[in-house]
Amino acid sequence: MTAGSTAIDIKHKVRRRARLAMLLRESAARAFRWIAIGFGSLVIIAGAVLTPLPGHLGLPLLVIGLMIVLRYSIQARKTFIRWQKRHPKLVFPIRRLMRREPEVLLVVWQQLLRTEKMILRKARWRVLKQSRKHAKRYWRRKWPKAAAA
Repeated sequence: MTAGSTAIDIKHKVRRRARLAMLLRESAARAFRWIAIGFGSLVIIAGAVLTPLPGHLGLPLLVIGLMIVLRYSIQARKTFIRWQKRHPKLVFPIRRLMRREPEVLLVVWQQLLRTEKMILRKARWRVLKQSRKHAKRYWRRKWPKAAAA
């Protein structure tokens, strides 16, 4: 063997190892993605089962599972965007809960107002919006400096 053929053999071995390492990394990433999607799906199912039950554990589990699945699945992300375009009133609160700093109180308040509007058709029967306005007026009269800040 000559020195040139030895150098070529070493290059081939290095390339082969690099290719093998790349394949292993890609396979591990793909396996992790499938495991994460499966785990997220299980969390979504658990959240769907627990949502109608008393307590407040179901909806947060549902949102967390959805976050996991949407993070690792491109197909689910596309479907979620399609749903968002078709049903914005249903999906937007979920998106607000999935942000880095979720707006939980605003989403709860908005859903309470929507539920009240759906149940009580006449505006004069609805108390949440009116009570909020009365509370705001009271707050401004009682503590004017705090309301301005």
